[in-house]
Amino acid sequence: HYDPTNRTLRLSDDVYSSTSIAAAGVAAHEAGHAIQHKVNYPLLGFRSAIVPLAGFGSNVSWILIGVGFLMMMLSGGLGKLVALAGVALFGITVVFQLVTVPVELDASSRAKKILPELGVGSVQEQNAVGEVLNAAAWTYVAAAATALATLFYFLLRLGVLSSDD
Repeated sequence: HYDPTNRTLRLSDDVYSSTSIAAAGVAAHEAGHAIQHKVNYPLLGFRSAIVPLAGFGSNVSWILIGVGFLMMMLSGGLGKLVALAGVALFGITVVFQLVTVPVELDASSRAKKILPELGVGSVQEQNAVGEVLNAAAWTYVAAAATALATLFYFLLRLGVLSSDD
């Protein structure tokens, strides 16, 4: 994990003590984030800036959405506003997820360049690391797509995206 607030790169004990090319890939990926910070990669700065708000939104949004839908079942009006407030907070989390995708892809791209430059591993091992980093990147794409689909679901359920007023 790279922490841009104090410019610290932290590796798990398993990664740090391993000589495997996979561990080198993980370390190189995290170093990619440090390089992003060094060159002022704008999306890294933006993502770092919204972390506290996204964290708050990801926790509180579900409470507001749940309470809002419950209130809607019991009494209507005010419940929709509470649920919409929760959906708005969840929207911040979605923005965070969407911004994370290019940040992670860029860090992996930098990692793929670092390993050959440092002479770490054979070409075959470097290609294998590239495949692992690509697979890892797809997890961020899937998380962003899931978050976006969830946001649209709630907007549809609340009638925000329908023309049936």
